[in-house]
Amino acid sequence: MKRLSIVLFFALLGLGVWGWLRINQPEPPMALTEALRIDQGEIRGGVDPDNPEVEVFNGIPYASARRWSAPTAPPQWGAITRDARDFGPECLQPRGHMDQVVERIIDGNGLPWWKRTLAKRLIAAQPEPLQAEDCLFLNVRTANRHGIKQLPVMVWIHGGSHQTGAGSSAFYQANGLVEKGVVLVTFNYRLGPFGYMAHPALSEESGTSGNYGLLDQVAALRWVQSNISRFGGDPNNVTIFGESAGAQSVSELMSTPLADNLYDKAILQSGVSSYNALHLDHSALPNIQSSEEVGVEFLSTLANDTATADGLRAIPSGAIIDRVLVRQDLTKYFLPTVDGQILPLPIGEAIRDGGAKRVPLLAGYNADEGTIFYPDRKSPTALSDTISGSMAQREAMLEGVFGENSAKALQALYGMTSLETWDRGAEKMLGDDWFGVHTRFLAKANVAADQPTWLYHFSRTPPGKSQTLGAHHAAEIPFVFNSHSGFLPLSDDDDILTERMTSYWANFAKTGNPNGDGLPEWPAYTPDDDIWLELDHEIKRISRLRARKLDILESNLNHRIDAIKQSKTPLELIENTALLSTAAGLGGEERIANSD
Repeated sequence: MKRLSIVLFFALLGLGVWGWLRINQPEPPMALTEALRIDQGEIRGGVDPDNPEVEVFNGIPYASARRWSAPTAPPQWGAITRDARDFGPECLQPRGHMDQVVERIIDGNGLPWWKRTLAKRLIAAQPEPLQAEDCLFLNVRTANRHGIKQLPVMVWIHGGSHQTGAGSSAFYQANGLVEKGVVLVTFNYRLGPFGYMAHPALSEESGTSGNYGLLDQVAALRWVQSNISRFGGDPNNVTIFGESAGAQSVSELMSTPLADNLYDKAILQSGVSSYNALHLDHSALPNIQSSEEVGVEFLSTLANDTATADGLRAIPSGAIIDRVLVRQDLTKYFLPTVDGQILPLPIGEAIRDGGAKRVPLLAGYNADEGTIFYPDRKSPTALSDTISGSMAQREAMLEGVFGENSAKALQALYGMTSLETWDRGAEKMLGDDWFGVHTRFLAKANVAADQPTWLYHFSRTPPGKSQTLGAHHAAEIPFVFNSHSGFLPLSDDDDILTERMTSYWANFAKTGNPNGDGLPEWPAYTPDDDIWLELDHEIKRISRLRARKLDILESNLNHRIDAIKQSKTPLELIENTALLSTAAGLGGEERIANSD
């Protein structure tokens, strides 16, 4: 037995060394494409090594921006031909921000111990990506540069709680959608305090502050309108899509008039910002500060009370990142905020009462969204931090959020009736409260405006017998892009599901309808039928998915939106033509099933 352990140790060591060498050995550069001229100058991209029909153009600057200012026109490079094979730097964010989540996914997929260990070692050995404040870059993948007919465009907005992430992530850089006949765009946008911090000094300078990351997204869509035809894309057929904070960003773009006419369809994967209660200059709900107040508090150790906007910009970026690590409690405020200009209304109100743009919509969430978040949050609701203690204490805290009758009903429906069953039920409820209720809420409003809408529920679980995550948050992404990791287990049925999902998404981008030849029929959503398409190895229609649970959560959501609406104080809407013009110028068997 001892000898076997020694052999296994050295085998693992050898695999680790081999993997380290593979990761640290530079990839050979892609062959250069023919030159292509865009508004800023001439570029040459790379020929994708996996499919020579696909050309890849990376690291294209789509806008310029100094810190805490609206983006302006991108740089020009004159007679120089720019090499567009490498990604641009990621936007500034804390290093190692995703380590715990990645480890949780590796552990929860049911991998054998040696594969878990090897995966973690190899991931840890990867070099940290370059970061910079000058980070507004996008990437284009196309197989249609010389096509006679322009193809639909899909613009991906990455997730990461508006605090982390990048458009260059390997999970988004794949050909699954491109090979289905679309042109794919991914991009960076400013994050955390650099992207969403408001402050009175910044508002005094420009008439508003915060929302810089949202303005970046608008600028990226404007670049697409001006340039995507050179890559074979149709600027009159643009679908915006994203996951988690990227999906929330889609709902935020639907709620700002600055993005009107820049896209035609929307896909939201696990995220809608209808819960957001942030206002620039006043508290919308008890225990929620204004965004400007938070900015002052966040910078209190880095700048004095009389600091000007330029004085704030002089703070070293490293000090701001360090402050993020110290004041993690404030990062929940670094989100889009209602300011009367860029976001005229709270997003929930805009969705419900007609202030948001209505377009053909595809949206959904995953069956086990809470499994990754619950170990840290320990709460069944996104509206409250840890709910713990005795059963009486937990029940009282839950009633404080939902009221006595609703809290008791939710306890019964989710099985949170004892300390032994609480966590499992709370984990399920957290996913519905954070993602499910907002997804259905948006769908119902969109249908009421006579826009075609499709809802999905992704329920594929990892094939490992010891897996513990289920259909966790973000698990659908590699199925959408066909970008599966070699470390995570797959089955033959997963290949079929990937083929179907890439087809549904691409079909929707082409026509506004996900259905197509060879695919199980996906019925359009209506509140009366309340049919969702379950995306699993067996694709089926589900009637009234978790309906009683979502009804109670939606009632609470409407009360929250009403409270935000009633709390409004008149914002001093400063006429700032310069700011607004700057931002604007830039085959399974089907069956009907019930699930509650």
